[in-house]
Amino acid sequence: MTSHVAQGLVGTLILGALSSQFAGAQERPNIVFMLSDDQAWYGLSVQMHPDMPNSKSDFHQTPRLEELASQGMRLSAAYSPSTVCAPTRASLQTGKSPAQNQWTKAAPILTAADNARLIPPPDVDRNLPEEEITIGELLQDAGYATAHYGKWHIAGGGPGNHGYDEHDGATSNGDAAPFNEPDNPDDVVGMSNRALDFMEEAREAGKPSFVQISYYPLHYPENASPDRVAAYQNLPPGEIHNNVQRAAITEDLDMGVGIIMDGLDRLGLSDNTYLIYMGDNGANGPAGAPIARGKGTVSEGGIRAPFIIRGPGIEPNSFSAVRMVGFDLFPTFAEWAGVEELPPNIEGGSIASVFQNGGVGEIERPREQLVFHFPHYQSFGGPQTAILLGDLKLIKYYETGETRLYNLSDDIGETTDLSAEMSHKAAELEALMGEHLAAINAQLPIMNAHYDPNAPTSTGMGGAMGMGMGMGN
Repeated sequence: MTSHVAQGLVGTLILGALSSQFAGAQERPNIVFMLSDDQAWYGLSVQMHPDMPNSKSDFHQTPRLEELASQGMRLSAAYSPSTVCAPTRASLQTGKSPAQNQWTKAAPILTAADNARLIPPPDVDRNLPEEEITIGELLQDAGYATAHYGKWHIAGGGPGNHGYDEHDGATSNGDAAPFNEPDNPDDVVGMSNRALDFMEEAREAGKPSFVQISYYPLHYPENASPDRVAAYQNLPPGEIHNNVQRAAITEDLDMGVGIIMDGLDRLGLSDNTYLIYMGDNGANGPAGAPIARGKGTVSEGGIRAPFIIRGPGIEPNSFSAVRMVGFDLFPTFAEWAGVEELPPNIEGGSIASVFQNGGVGEIERPREQLVFHFPHYQSFGGPQTAILLGDLKLIKYYETGETRLYNLSDDIGETTDLSAEMSHKAAELEALMGEHLAAINAQLPIMNAHYDPNAPTSTGMGGAMGMGMGMGN
């Protein structure tokens, strides 16, 4: 383990002996984590909820992901840690929520000069801290060969400074732009093949692999394969999805998943590899979508993500309704690797037992509730936080102080506000939300003493922001 990691441990991290079931390096499973970008929960041709036929796209075609789903499990209530990109990626590396990381925004943050009612908190430092213990470092120290391909987007010197033996560097969205060749759109083919080459070398060296493939799509849809663009131009548009370029780049991404699946079969690694597919945040919600709103909000459309997994002991073509969040993957991967002790302040809980139990069970986290904190302006409602506990979800909008309460068990579309008729429960959840945010030292927006209601507000997003002027779906 590198010296900066050792210093960060301060004696608290004990990488215990590997459990007896993972005694030999080759007995421990490989882990391949594929992350998509700006992909809606309903953005695949895979139905994400067993009782909701509209929980899949009516235009996009993802046949290889359909195949992956038939071989494994779909989580119908999987959540990205954030409604925007970089905070999710930092959370996945650290096992901590964006609120605890104090990294809650990807795009530039408004200041008092932008003339919004509230001043959002600045991100402390848009670099993955050197002293942070990442999942890459944890598994690297446990004997795994580690690699990261594609979009990094969290600076900090790049993956090589944070536990990855091989990587593409400190990449961001723009690194996809040059990959406009018909046979390698957005480098989907290239990074998939690099991942397989790395896993083959690791196997020959007698080491298990942990590989994260952070695909660029759905960014740069103009780079989509011309043949696929032509094919979608000849298809009738859907009522929810109808953008030809985005449909084509979605299927290009699906092609990359297929390259990984076929490569694992060719290398004889499929039986001992957990293969995971997940979205990093929601997408801009079109009218008629099955869940409300989209990216830049803590409504379901902003944080509920597609999630498919196959691997040892996972039932084919199965579903799980257990609610998980992206930072649960840190302790899950650690458990698979046989790591017995985790760094301090991890907020996730291992979901490994749920995968092995037909999708049924509970995730043990330090706190029962899940909190999604987005104290910024970007889309509908301005700065906002959501808390989920049981079937109930409360959203607080800081500009107005308004809260909205939903029962997700029968209202996944968040159409019926129950805050008036369940006022005591709403107050209870709001108080718990405040306690949660205080416990992890989350940052909150503050009043803008210079706000002028008669002057224009600059959002940087091309639209109005308030509750009455929000962009809606």
